[in-house]
Amino acid sequence: MRLLIILFFFISISTSTIAQALSGMELLDKSIEYHDPNSKWNQFNGSFSVSMESPNRPMRKSKITLDLTRSFFELSVQIGENQWKASLVDEDCDLFFNGSKEISPEVEKEFRLNCKRAKMYRNYYTYLYGLPMKLKDPGTLIDPIINQKSIEGTSYWVLKVEYEPNVGSDTWYFYFDIETFALKRYQFFHDESKNDGEYIILDGEIEIEEILMPKNRSWYYNSDNTFLGTDILSKQ
Repeated sequence: MRLLIILFFFISISTSTIAQALSGMELLDKSIEYHDPNSKWNQFNGSFSVSMESPNRPMRKSKITLDLTRSFFELSVQIGENQWKASLVDEDCDLFFNGSKEISPEVEKEFRLNCKRAKMYRNYYTYLYGLPMKLKDPGTLIDPIINQKSIEGTSYWVLKVEYEPNVGSDTWYFYFDIETFALKRYQFFHDESKNDGEYIILDGEIEIEEILMPKNRSWYYNSDNTFLGTDILSKQ
């Protein structure tokens, strides 16, 4: 028992020392080194699929193709018997429904198929699947002070991130593994005083183009822990 107490003491001292020694940017760098050890993100050119499982909604499978070297993004979504696709090169946008560019106003409304939403999806997927590397983007404000927090018996390094007003208004917290610095969960608030927004738990990893991405991404409301759904990553 005495040996266990001594061991726990030294572990506590060690983690406290790391927290004092690491800045927020240094913590971020260590996590990027874990997820993108060969610095491939800025030249990412590949595809992956995401299956979205949500309560009371049909399965939705999306294929995402990114070529960051030429600002190319393509999203192909299968919903039941229908498929829609959006392709973007910079701000140029092409939309397809069941293989045709001829899209009726009714289909556009039902499937919310328009270029503005396609650009939103581009930002959404490149941000989430580009984490933590995307936290190096211009306009990102990294808190220099990191904290340690325990959630359900697991301890994490916690990094607070905000954005310049022209980039975003949400407040984010990113949770990293104590030993490996792998990104394990994060949450965002529109207004932290209201405990709004959501938290996301990451489980498992898949290597895509030499980058370790989360296999399962489960979403919950901050306010009442309501489960919203899970995104499941695959190579095909």
